[in-house]
Amino acid sequence: MTDKIGLTIEEAADYTGIGRNTMRKLVEWEKIPVLRIGRRYIIRIDVIHKFMEANQGADLLVREQVHAANEAQNNTELFICRFMCGLL
Repeated sequence: MTDKIGLTIEEAADYTGIGRNTMRKLVEWEKIPVLRIGRRYIIRIDVIHKFMEANQGADLLVREQVHAANEAQNNTELFICRFMCGLL
């Protein structure tokens, strides 16, 4: 585990076990939000965890199967809202 709150694409690839080129592609596809500093991209660790949760079982090389990191949070909030409103 790391003490950092954000990782470069290379560090995020090493941290997750996802290949560097695949990680770059996920950023390019806007599936993982980043903080851009010049030519450098920083990915927050909590975003990495959300992305991994949202894509469990997905093929990350198939764009249509990959969910954005924020979709996991949105789906959870939607479920809670429906549950609280008695729609489930």
